[in-house]
Amino acid sequence: MKLKKGDRVKVMAGKDKGKKGKILQIYAERNKASVEGINLAIKHVRPRKQNEKGQKIEFPAPLNISNLMLLCPKCNKATRVAYKILPDRKKNKVRICAKCKELID
Repeated sequence: MKLKKGDRVKVMAGKDKGKKGKILQIYAERNKASVEGINLAIKHVRPRKQNEKGQKIEFPAPLNISNLMLLCPKCNKATRVAYKILPDRKKNKVRICAKCKELID
């Protein structure tokens, strides 16, 4: 999985094309991600107790990961993710920006 929770991404397709946000949750088995403030859906909730009102809850629905692109924290551009193997670090395989070649992790 090239994207992780907490990454800033840009939406490349769909109704929210061009918007940017932070990944809240990754669903790896479904190849989807939930992004803060993007693809908002409304869920109607029934009242649970007597004399309580029902309500509408807005939540970010999951998007397909293929419609998202990582924003590089250094150059602030939408980029593909490349990998580099660094033997001197605890984690050998690290993510790098394909445009500016800076370390992402």
